[in-house]
Amino acid sequence: MAYCSNDITGRDEDGEVLEDMVGKLLLAKGMTVTLAESCTGGLVMKRLSDIPGSSEYFLGGIVSYSNEIKIDLLGVAKEIIAEFGAVSEQTARSMASGIKKLTDSSIGVGITGIAGPGGGTPQKPVGLVYIALAAANQVRCEKFNFTGDRNRVRLEAADAALNMIRQYMLGL
Repeated sequence: MAYCSNDITGRDEDGEVLEDMVGKLLLAKGMTVTLAESCTGGLVMKRLSDIPGSSEYFLGGIVSYSNEIKIDLLGVAKEIIAEFGAVSEQTARSMASGIKKLTDSSIGVGITGIAGPGGGTPQKPVGLVYIALAAANQVRCEKFNFTGDRNRVRLEAADAALNMIRQYMLGL
């Protein structure tokens, strides 16, 4: 099976979509995934659940749009949000670890960002997204600066999250 390049393309050369690739990799390794989504509003969870048989590897997740949900359900420390903000590497890492712990999944993914059109600042512009992946005893986080309207930012962030899971599963 040929996979898309390390660039975010959404499909490989055979037309297979990222969510299908991710599902096949998770199934092959007997692993599960859960998500804590903020700016993507559940888009990654929707895409994963669109794949027939995804209940074998996709356990579910939380749309943690508010800070209260991040704190109360995911266990993000109030101090992290107070010091670094809801849109930060620290928050994304905590969201990923929190959803993994809450659900006992193999992989937890946390996504936080500013989809726009408002809410951006010079320090944290519209399009800024942090995506973290917690697995085994590690948490990795990537920072993205997407361009475009709200929908485009959300779609790019969802592709980036799925690609991050794919890369982890392939050992990249």
